[in-house]
Amino acid sequence: MMRTFIAYLMLTFIGTSCQNPEARTPVKSSSGSFIEASVARNKRIYKQEKSIIEAMIKTDSLHDYISSKSGFWYTLTQRDSTISKQNPALGDLITFTYNVKDLEGNIIVSAKENGIQTYRVDQSNQDLISGIREGVKLLSPGEKATFIFPSYKAYGYYGIEKKLGTNEPITSDITLLSINQNQ
Repeated sequence: MMRTFIAYLMLTFIGTSCQNPEARTPVKSSSGSFIEASVARNKRIYKQEKSIIEAMIKTDSLHDYISSKSGFWYTLTQRDSTISKQNPALGDLITFTYNVKDLEGNIIVSAKENGIQTYRVDQSNQDLISGIREGVKLLSPGEKATFIFPSYKAYGYYGIEKKLGTNEPITSDITLLSINQNQ
């Protein structure tokens, strides 16, 4: 009797172990609707910000703003004619100062709070917003410019804790102090 039971058990074990594994079905499937909704929301936010920024530029008759290829606007407010026009290139070590203001001109973070920044162009992992990283590449030493960044080029969804809300466009005055060229 025991032999029959062991033989039956072994036959059952061999029979069940030869089956192919069955694929498990996912518990939750995603249709991509979240991403589509996020894209639509971000396009709507940018369109609103762009209209506000363009209206602000139209009312500023003292400055001529340039629209950059990167999606922000800027105007040169100071030039140093004694230094030749030289923009930072990949790997150059630059020093600059910048501040952060809201669109009404209220200072959120002063240049003094930020201090003098040292940055290796496009190679540093420094905590700078993308607008500033791209904006400094448009300046020469001794130049100062006012930049207007839409929220996606600024602090975006996160803002600055207790200082700047989410999805807020900003302005920033950036002064490029020096460029040490990469050899």
